[in-house]
Amino acid sequence: MKQNVQLQLSGMSCAGCAKSIERALKTVNGVDEVQVNFATEVAAVAGSDLDTKALTAAVKDAGYDAELIDHSQARDSDPRAHAQQRQFIKFVVAALLSLPLLYTMFGHFSWTQGVPVPDVLMAPWLQLILATPVQFIIGWQFYRGSYHALRAGSANMDVLVALGTSAAYFYSIYLAWFAADYDPHDGLYFETSAILITLIVLGKWFEARAKGRSSNAIRQLLELQPAKAILEESKDATKEVAVASLKVGDVVQVRPGQNIPVDGKVLSGTSAVDESMLTGESMPVTKSADDRVFGGTLNTTGFLRVEVQQTGADTALAKIVAVVEQAQNSKAPIQRLADRVAGIFVPVVMVIALLTLLVWLLYLAPGDWRQAFEATVAVLVIACPCALGLATPTSIMAGSGRAAQAGVLFKQSEVLETTSAVDTIVFDKTGTLTEGKPKLTDFELLSQAVPKDQVAGYLFAVEKQSEHPLAQAIVTGTRDLLTSSHELTVDEFKGVQGKGVTAKVTDTDTATGATQVVSLLIGSLRLLTEHKVIVNKAAEQRFEELQQQGKTVMAVAIDDELVAYVAVADTVRESTKSALDKLRKRGLNLIMLTGDNQRTAKAIAEQLGLDQVIAEVLPEDKAKHIKALQAEGKAVAMVGDGVNDAPALAVADVGVAMGSGTDVAIEAADIALLRPDLETLVHAIEMSELTLRNIRQNLFWAFAYNTLGIPVAASGLLAPWLAGGAMALSSVSVVLNALRLQRAKLSK
Repeated sequence: MKQNVQLQLSGMSCAGCAKSIERALKTVNGVDEVQVNFATEVAAVAGSDLDTKALTAAVKDAGYDAELIDHSQARDSDPRAHAQQRQFIKFVVAALLSLPLLYTMFGHFSWTQGVPVPDVLMAPWLQLILATPVQFIIGWQFYRGSYHALRAGSANMDVLVALGTSAAYFYSIYLAWFAADYDPHDGLYFETSAILITLIVLGKWFEARAKGRSSNAIRQLLELQPAKAILEESKDATKEVAVASLKVGDVVQVRPGQNIPVDGKVLSGTSAVDESMLTGESMPVTKSADDRVFGGTLNTTGFLRVEVQQTGADTALAKIVAVVEQAQNSKAPIQRLADRVAGIFVPVVMVIALLTLLVWLLYLAPGDWRQAFEATVAVLVIACPCALGLATPTSIMAGSGRAAQAGVLFKQSEVLETTSAVDTIVFDKTGTLTEGKPKLTDFELLSQAVPKDQVAGYLFAVEKQSEHPLAQAIVTGTRDLLTSSHELTVDEFKGVQGKGVTAKVTDTDTATGATQVVSLLIGSLRLLTEHKVIVNKAAEQRFEELQQQGKTVMAVAIDDELVAYVAVADTVRESTKSALDKLRKRGLNLIMLTGDNQRTAKAIAEQLGLDQVIAEVLPEDKAKHIKALQAEGKAVAMVGDGVNDAPALAVADVGVAMGSGTDVAIEAADIALLRPDLETLVHAIEMSELTLRNIRQNLFWAFAYNTLGIPVAASGLLAPWLAGGAMALSSVSVVLNALRLQRAKLSK
């Protein structure tokens, strides 16, 4: 059986660790694919008949910790929060021990000779006592990581840190105990090793905090799911229970101001429900009996009784979280370059460090071990691949999280990258550009023989007999025009295939008691002609004009006299025109691909200003038209409803499914729009562009940092402790730049 398992990792220090964990997990039976995200510290494992114990054991054998992630169960604690806490405590202890050593540095420079430095602080034994706990207790994480990395046949950041700080520490012991010409005031390197470890641990803490902020979107979504619910045991008895204990069929009560605990159906009550967390739509939605409600949404005004229909991982909220995490834990194509570089980075740096030592000893300062040593340690410390490893995943995390808040779900990080390259967008008509259901658009009186409200009453009474969508549109559209002064009874109702309906209506005036029976024809002009109803040229012309607008037009005849026209159409969504205008300004080619007749499709296309119309296409043939556009060299996005458009969505470079805030598991699509509004498509393209730009910025600065930092360190212009600080800040700066995406402003 195919499975997808997520593991929460801990103990990672750089992108090299991610590669080590990937290799370890791939050795487990049943594993087909592994993706380890350094920024989220999550391993996504796909395979068959996966043994979670074997997976966690493989991670632990590689020198790291792992635990299974199960979103259907509430977590008592967040392991990443504990990791942040541990790093902070380590930093505080290391800082307290390192501060006296940092103070001794005033005795090393001519320009600080005026600062008094007690001789006791310069004593080798005191510096050894202060530096040793920092080196081997606080810094044990680097030795442990180095051991496991080297045992696995790789090298990571821990190797560089352990090598650099150990060199400073043990060289200081050599100077203090074995170098006969050593002068204490020339300085030892205990402060270098201690301050380096302190700064790196500080950087780790900053990095962990920043990475935690970048996953805020998921955490905020999960926090919307209440932990408790009011279970209705009987009509008069309720009980507060854990949401996790609810079963399908249970009835819960939701009071004003409470979050709805699970997905379900309203049994009774009316309220306005805020569904913005699902759809990004700020306006509350009115809910009453038989309407669906969703876990995590906010009940604002009324009291609701809700029957439980979905719980745990089956709820809309859980599915949204799963899709967002799937995108965040996948790897974008642009990350491959960073992964390749990170994989060989540490061995290359070690070679550069050795060459730095030799060049200084043999050419730049022959025999001067001090200068050669400082330059070598600075190279080892400043060259950290963390910034490279964080550059892409942190941007993906922040970008996909911000997109989810705007009602856009990217299923894979690759889609976040490719969406910005789309140059052609193909739209299905029904349910995408239009509302997806017919609506009464025109009700024109052609004769004054019968009042409009009376005609509306006849239409309502007759069409209510039919379940046809066009009939229901007329019923809905005429309801508000009815008067209560007439009682209508329909007899001899008959549908005429492809033409319309005929009926007799008994009309009783409730005020006077007067009764009349009228015959009614509703349908095409052909139906009227067959019943000898006279239709003049002007009426025929108006009928055709309405049809040219893409509407389905029906004539209404009472007692063999044409009295009115009603027209029904699938109307364009209110936001469609402005959304298409925004897409057009981006230079995108906009095409309609529909199964509707040419006349209707053309009328809609002219109304919206589309570039091209492809009409009368069967659902199974839509994919062929997408392939034809791709063959012309176009990068195509297909936007549809995710059902009959599934083949076209799958073939397109980017498949976009219009959703309702609940249909988030449309398999064929790459992007799910959580509300039926094309403005969210604009937001999807904007977030793709912003995220890709952010990734490029991060990669540029990460490469630039190492390209410039290593030569500067090798030249001896950078003290080792400054190199450590720069290394820590580089990772933090990359994450902070990615976090800007969480505040991205999207078009309105």
